[in-house]
Amino acid sequence: MELHLNDYTLHILTKNNKKSPHLSKYPNYPRRIPTNIAAVRVSASPDTAALVVAPEQPGGKMVVELVGAFNELTERMDNSVLSTSSSRLLFKALKLCIPILQSLPLAPDGRAPLSRALSVAVILADLQMDAEVISTGLLREVLEAGAISIYDVRDRIGTSTAHLLHESLRVKHMSLKVEVLDDDNATSLRKFCLTYYDVRALVLDLAIKLDLMRHLDYLPRYRQQMISLEVMKLHAPLAHAIGTNLLSLELEDLSFRYLFPYSYLYLDAWLRSHESGNKPLIDICKEQLLQSLKSDPLLMQMVSNISVEGRYKSRYSTMKKLLRDGRNLEEVSDILGLRVILTPLDESEIGEKACYRAREVVQSLWEEIPSRSKDYILRPKANGYKSLHMAVDTSENGRTRPLMEIQIRTAEMDILASGGAASHALYKGGVTDPEEARHLKTIMMAAAELAALRLRDFSSANPKGLETDKRGRVFRLLDKNGDGKISIDELMEVMEELGAPGDDAREMMQLLDSNSDGFLSSDEFDLFQNQVEFIRNLEDRDDHYQTLLNDKLQMANDTGLIQLYSKEQGSSLVTN
Repeated sequence: MELHLNDYTLHILTKNNKKSPHLSKYPNYPRRIPTNIAAVRVSASPDTAALVVAPEQPGGKMVVELVGAFNELTERMDNSVLSTSSSRLLFKALKLCIPILQSLPLAPDGRAPLSRALSVAVILADLQMDAEVISTGLLREVLEAGAISIYDVRDRIGTSTAHLLHESLRVKHMSLKVEVLDDDNATSLRKFCLTYYDVRALVLDLAIKLDLMRHLDYLPRYRQQMISLEVMKLHAPLAHAIGTNLLSLELEDLSFRYLFPYSYLYLDAWLRSHESGNKPLIDICKEQLLQSLKSDPLLMQMVSNISVEGRYKSRYSTMKKLLRDGRNLEEVSDILGLRVILTPLDESEIGEKACYRAREVVQSLWEEIPSRSKDYILRPKANGYKSLHMAVDTSENGRTRPLMEIQIRTAEMDILASGGAASHALYKGGVTDPEEARHLKTIMMAAAELAALRLRDFSSANPKGLETDKRGRVFRLLDKNGDGKISIDELMEVMEELGAPGDDAREMMQLLDSNSDGFLSSDEFDLFQNQVEFIRNLEDRDDHYQTLLNDKLQMANDTGLIQLYSKEQGSSLVTN
């Protein structure tokens, strides 16, 4: 069987002449290599092909999980939060968690515990949290299953990780501190959390809440509404307060979806109605604007780089604005938003001139709504904020579309705007007193600096000048004596740490050691990592297609098409 993926061809050979393997039925994680795959040949062309085989023994399969999960997480992390010491910490936590989580029964939502733990870890990695927070997220699932204790974590991972794990358990029960979660109690509770809890423990709890909200469908309706109401009143504003806007927006939208499903579906359908095929409108406008800006010769003489960021206003925020201001949908100007960030050759006067030139390009592309435009470069805000704001009408060919807000600023202006985002975030989270906001911001920054310092590499910590590529990190972690190759003893050691028989290492060495010298070179191990990555990418694509198919079927079901077809075909069509 041949599969084509990202300009590569995968030739999958199955054991006992079976058909091609059925990929995991659970989305996201764990990314397990199907047991009936005997070998995978990866080739970029007919002339360049390499055969990589998958281990069959439990130890080898756990190494596959370990390598795949470690690479998945570290590739999402920026180098600023990924040091040698943090890599070791994350690797150690994965070695402890993987064998335990694989042995546990399925969770109530139908997912494997390893899948749940790694889903939370991915959210934290995308937020660029440090390795200690990500490791704690993995360990929370193991601890709550009763498989280890805080003291085990202290002895095997470290005291600071055990402390953060204990702090996260305190945060977990914060809603129990009040009997009624009304607006006043929710505001007081958020202030209490920001003052007395480690901000990293708050981010971890919010990531767990987001993962829970993404998988609420298995619960009865009243439980979905109770959890969503708590998230809407407590956790989403708290996410605003600590500056994790990606978390807060999704938490708001998911809560809105479960609390007010019909209103959510109405807004969602209206926004989807402006998409072109399967491509979101925001992506179409983003590409159109970026191309126009880069095609302008005058602007390109003033800047070295142009970036355009796009975002939809959340469904929940849109509903609040409609109800508060009494506007029609077409009158809301910031449902769609683009931000143009220019890197000028000279940040002073040329930077401002570049912003105004970019505005002229936008005006030539779409019709501007002058009453909605604001020039914060000519008249900066009291806190020093500078930017050009404008609203434009993107309707075309008689097709009405929502107004779009566009912000234009230089890279320096964007950094200054981001620096002031903490105070704005605290305000959105319910902290309105300026002195209190400054105090809480100081606490948050101190906690972040302490976490970075705890895992920072000292200049003398890397005397051999090892390369910093992320794919090589796991090889260096397995190569404990630093001789540039993995021996059978080193492979046996990691097998035993995973709780598997050391003899499983011999099978894996035999499969991966292509030149039969008794060691795994970096090239041989990299080939093994390619196998793991390709199989995971296949399952990612399968999950993506499954999600698209489910959405299409749900839309058809909502319009009655499935019921109509089922009636016509009788029992020949079965829907779940």
